Amino acid sequence: MIDLVWLIPLFPAVGFLICGLGRNVFPKAVIGTIASLAVVASFAVSLGIFFEFDATEPVVITLFDWITVGKISIPFAFQIDQLSILMLLIITGIGSLIHIYSTGYMSHDAGFGKFFAYLNLFVFFMLLLVLGSNYVIMFIGWEGVGLCSYLLIGFWYTNGAYADAAKKAFIMNRIGDLGFLIGVFIIISTFGSVSFTEIFPQAQGMISGDATLTLITILLFVGAAGKSAQLPLFTWLPDAMAGPTPVSALIHAATMVTAGIYMIARSNILFSLSPITMSIIAVVGLATAIIAAIIALTQTDIKKVLAYSTVSQLGYMFLGLGVGAYTGAFFHVLTHAFFKALLFLGAGSVIHAMSNEQDMRNMGGLKKKLPITFFTMLMGTIAISGLPPFAGFFSKDEILAHVFEHNKILWAIGLFGALLTAFYMFRMMFLTFWGSFRGTEEQKHHLHESPISMTFPLIVLAILSVVGGFIGVPEALHGGHWLAHYLAPVFEGSTSRLGELSLSHSTEYILMGISVGGVVVAIIYAYIKYVRGAHVPVSDSEPRSALAKISYNKFYFDEFYSAIIQKPLDALSGFFFKVIDKSGIDGLVNGLGKGSIEASKGLRLLQTGNVGFYIFAMVICIVAVLLYSFIKF
Repeated sequence: MIDLVWLIPLFPAVGFLICGLGRNVFPKAVIGTIASLAVVASFAVSLGIFFEFDATEPVVITLFDWITVGKISIPFAFQIDQLSILMLLIITGIGSLIHIYSTGYMSHDAGFGKFFAYLNLFVFFMLLLVLGSNYVIMFIGWEGVGLCSYLLIGFWYTNGAYADAAKKAFIMNRIGDLGFLIGVFIIISTFGSVSFTEIFPQAQGMISGDATLTLITILLFVGAAGKSAQLPLFTWLPDAMAGPTPVSALIHAATMVTAGIYMIARSNILFSLSPITMSIIAVVGLATAIIAAIIALTQTDIKKVLAYSTVSQLGYMFLGLGVGAYTGAFFHVLTHAFFKALLFLGAGSVIHAMSNEQDMRNMGGLKKKLPITFFTMLMGTIAISGLPPFAGFFSKDEILAHVFEHNKILWAIGLFGALLTAFYMFRMMFLTFWGSFRGTEEQKHHLHESPISMTFPLIVLAILSVVGGFIGVPEALHGGHWLAHYLAPVFEGSTSRLGELSLSHSTEYILMGISVGGVVVAIIYAYIKYVRGAHVPVSDSEPRSALAKISYNKFYFDEFYSAIIQKPLDALSGFFFKVIDKSGIDGLVNGLGKGSIEASKGLRLLQTGNVGFYIFAMVICIVAVLLYSFIKF
């Protein structure tokens, strides 16, 4: 099966071509089936490789020699190891469910064929990103998913705000991508290669804290921060909710935004040798997690709550990477893919039932009308809140345990963020599904459960959100932590340098008890406020407290960026347009043209048609030439 790895990206590529070229020819049912089967086929091949692969060393499949410049050779090759296999299963597995869901969600959209073509293209580039055996192929996939993100976020481009959101995502990702690209150039200069199997063994022999490695890893982290929405490059992700809900689930929950975590996990030995970069990653990740969680507390758009939740959870993953918990961070990538894709698709089901209403202030009392959506979203909410034995408990607990061993202050702040997560997620559930209905009579009349094409993926993801964490049960709970053993060959070099978690079981029990107890208190407080107290967030026109206002306005990050970046650039552009371009360049060009015209007006008067005048002029010219010759000599 490993030799067939090239089929995995090929299937969605073919699906993209068929759906793209036949979008106005084939019926919607045919396009939806082809696009979905393309990703399902990739999942089947990925599953076959998962069961077959048992090597402790990565297997590189070279398709052809691609670029050769001097001593540098860049083959077009795929690398198969435990990390890439798990990413393949996440991308194709979750991708298959989202494609199936989209056949129902987008069934009435005029751009149905184009939408599925974009989805298939995204899956192709994401697979290229994780399969690439070197940084160049990874970068091609990296840029490709950025392009597809732009296309999908701005899918309803006739809405100006949605088009602006797409441009914002594209531009902010380019900032991070520049850092990634410069980092790759320095890697080529330092190691003479871009292939992982050549770079990482060389890095093993370098000393910890090497200045070149520190520079490389900081630049790679800049790229990861852009793609995975970390401070200060995170504001594009909440705006990306402008795209159709399946896009939010696929790109901004399960796959694209985890590309930065994957890249750092893939390059783990480089980062493990750069303690300064590791500290930066931990601090930035924790700050992102807390700030995004605080913002989510007051949002009223159901998708915006989930968007800031995603930013916050990505921050926890980076916190784990920063303290060397590579397995824990990737474990959270895995569980987050389950419950966040579920929550986004569940939100889409709610929006579908509410006739495209996204404001939770206009919802309420939906659990009886949408029983499957309610129950599955509840499972996802419990999972993300970190209650045992749901998936999120095991992955978040592992990250916090490593953080506690690394730095007690970071652990306390991280725990506070976990409590905020439980509060704002159950706030979302209570406002949406409990209480009385607050929408219009027309919306109430049309309330209905989503079709099977939408509820089936919800059920599958809910099951995974419940049982998915059992692949990483720690020894303290009498588990074997299958995931840690499976990924051990990938992180072996880093583990030998950084060591493994050395907390006693009793300490782990105390940390788990504090975490679970705090989460339960947060949920009870949310219940008292939003169910018993029937509190509904104020309208936009009503006054808020100072802290609530800061949270609701997202810490004014967009306004700050507008003041220090956008407005100065606009003013500079205006200056260049009016002074340099219009008055300077255009003035010079237009001045030459006007000068020629005016000179022509004067010279044309000499053309009188009078022969005598022409003879007179000729004589004058002859005399002038003679005088010039006489004076010269």
